[in-house]
Amino acid sequence: MTKHFSLNESSKAQLLAPREKLNFYDTQSATLSREITALEAWRIISSNPAPLMKFAFRLRDRISGWFGIKPIKGFSGQLPENLRVGERLDFFMVEHLAPDILTLTARDKHLDVMTCITTDKTTLTVTSSVRTHNLLGRLYMIPVATAHRLIVRADLKRIKTQMDQNHNPLA
Repeated sequence: MTKHFSLNESSKAQLLAPREKLNFYDTQSATLSREITALEAWRIISSNPAPLMKFAFRLRDRISGWFGIKPIKGFSGQLPENLRVGERLDFFMVEHLAPDILTLTARDKHLDVMTCITTDKTTLTVTSSVRTHNLLGRLYMIPVATAHRLIVRADLKRIKTQMDQNHNPLA
């Protein structure tokens, strides 16, 4: 298993490397109306990706294809019944799985990506870290960095809205 780093002693979020050695880092949070698990948050994000996410995956696959990079085809919405560390969620490898932490990675010769979804009571946080290995990885991250931040912000807003609409304090 790969060594993971954390932001600080109080953070559950896992990173690919110490913060100062990352080529990209983003962390965003939302306060929800009820507690959810990290895997439940992933299920909401991946089962019905926002239009911007679908477009970003299609564009990524088209442009990456010019350079012989394998398409990732986005999220299938499929979640194995009894997910385990070492299994795949679409193009991600599950590196850590607990009720409050889901760590996913994708690694190739151009870059390594880690997305860590953490929950702490009603706070949901998505933390992403990237280390690039070459020029193609660095060029790839120029548009992806901006798109990633917008997509995660929209996903957190969508989860919050969905949770608020489904929350019934009298139930």
